[in-house]
Parts: sequence; structure tokens; C-alpha cells
Amino acid sequence: MAKTTYKDAGLDLDLYATAMARLPAIAGRTYSPRVIPLPGGFAGLFQLDFKSPLFARRYEDPVLVSCTDGVGTKLKVAAMAGVHNTVGIDLVAMSVNDALCCGAEPLFFLDYVAMPRDDPDLLTAIVGGIAAGCQESDCALLGGETAVMPDLYASGDYDLAGFCVGVVERRRLIDGQAISDGDVLLGLASSGLHSNGFSLVRKVVFERAGLAVDDYIDELSATVGQALLAPTRIYVQPVRKILAHYTVKGVVHGIAHITGGGLLENVSRILPEGARAVIDRGSWLVPPVFPWLARLGEIDDEEMARVFNMGIGLVLVVSPFYADSIAQQLRDQRVENWVIGRVTAGERGAVWA
Repeated sequence: MAKTTYKDAGLDLDLYATAMARLPAIAGRTYSPRVIPLPGGFAGLFQLDFKSPLFARRYEDPVLVSCTDGVGTKLKVAAMAGVHNTVGIDLVAMSVNDALCCGAEPLFFLDYVAMPRDDPDLLTAIVGGIAAGCQESDCALLGGETAVMPDLYASGDYDLAGFCVGVVERRRLIDGQAISDGDVLLGLASSGLHSNGFSLVRKVVFERAGLAVDDYIDELSATVGQALLAPTRIYVQPVRKILAHYTVKGVVHGIAHITGGGLLENVSRILPEGARAVIDRGSWLVPPVFPWLARLGEIDDEEMARVFNMGIGLVLVVSPFYADSIAQQLRDQRVENWVIGRVTAGERGAVWA
């Protein structure tokens, strides 16, 4: 009887080593001087501050902020299209945008990639996207894990999870408690669907309408795959610049990342008692992918608004005195934005105007 090997069980250790050898160079593109080298280590090392006096942060009362997320069934669309270098950007975006809601500077990111078999080219594409997202977020891809599980994932499938750690001075922490009557809601444009609602998207587009990822849609000026795989927008750099511009507290009172649950649910999460956000749903430009999807699946307005971001990926709740200035600064950074509502005194929650 022939001897049984790990390769017989679906794991090729030589191929795995080939894949792993490619990753340090990709992650290295994201390193700042705060990353402490640890070749061959079982963990990543990161110093909170710079040693150099020129770049020292000189934290007084730093608070660490952590969050985690995935990409969801958008990965199924990536597999259908054979495009794997953008979902890594989605993975980073979903976590760093959450950390940003506390006013945090993302420090480092960790990834977890689960695959059915060793595939160095696929892994390189995925991690390349993760590194690109980290570079855009000014955070280091400090480490990660790749798990090969042939009996758990079907051929062609894989899954991603991401973990972000950031830092904010306690006195600059944004928790929504300063939101009050008269505050302005600035809605920052999304890049499209981002990474939410794809179970519904796939059911409508591929099952109900019978479309293929390569089908060209005139009203979207893109193929189905291109429209659905547009990466989640990362808001770290423009919003961090806004926060750094004002040395006084009380300018940005709250930040909401618009993910599953849409505008109403996510804005409601950051409101204190006695604050009511009134949102004008006709106040911004809705990207064409949303009305196209609604028409294709005969999805009503309320369902669309509850499942998707509808063109607003992040909401800043700001003092009315600074609203125009912040809006202009965002436009100067090529971030389209609109005044989408205001805060009034009343029962806690967000409602349509």
C-alpha cells in the first residue's frame, strides 16, 4: 500500500511555501518606521510612536480602537469574474472606515485568508489588493494567516476576514455624544454598492435576470462584473485631514459608516438620547447601479434604502458653523458630498424628511 501524504489530503506544502514566499514583499510596501522587523516571527511588532523626534506623535492619553469585518458574498462575484485583486481593498475598507468613525488613525491591519487549495497566484492577487487598501489607509499590513481547508471550501471558493487596530487621543475621541440640535449631516459619496447586500444582488442579477458577469450594461457604462466589483471607498485620508485641520474639539460630532442597514440604521447608531436626524432622501446623486438593480429585481424603495448605502458611504455630523468649510475641504480632495439632513431635538433615531 502506498504511503499517504499531506498532498494526498489536498495540501501541497511546497506550493504553500511558494505562496508564502511572495507575501513579505507585498506587505513590506505598507510598512512605516513604526513596524519593528521580526523575520520569521509568529507575530507582528508595531511601536505606537516614532523614535525620531521629527515624526514623534507624543501621545498624551492614547486609546486603541479595534474592529473586524469581511467582504461577504461579494467574493462569489469575484470568483465568477475571475477578478481577485479588488476584494482585498474591500476587506481593508470595511474595517478602517469603522475605525475612522471614532476619529482613529488606523495603525495596522491583519488578514485571514481561507482557501480550498494552495494557489499562489490567487493568494498574491488577494493580498496585493489588501496591501493596496492598506497603503491608501496609511496603515501597515502587519501580518496575517492563510488557511487551506479542502473539505470546508468548495473549489473556486475562498473567504476573507480583516482586523484593524487604530489609535486616537482620548480628548479627540468621536463617540456621537456631542451631537445636538442644529448639527448638519454631510453625506460623502460612495463608489457604488461597496460590500453589503450581495446576497440580494446575486439573486436579482444572476438568478432572476439571468445576466452574466461579462454582459455590458449601457446605463452603467460597464459590464456587470465591473459595476458590482467596484471597490469599497476608503475615507481615511480625506477625513483624517479634516480632523487634523481643526485643533479644537466640537467640529465633527459624529461619524457613521453606511453599511448593512442603510442610512437610517447606521446614523441612528451614533445618535445620543434626545437627538433626531432628519434625512432628505432627494438631496444627493444616487449612482446608476442602484436604480438599475431596483428595476431589475422590482425592489421597492424602502427595501433598497434598508439594504444598500444608496450612494452615501460615510456621514459626518458636524457643527453648522463649520459645515461649509468641511464640505469644501472634502471637494478639494475630490470627495463629492452633500448636505443630506440636520439634527433636531426629539426622540432618538434617524428618519426621512
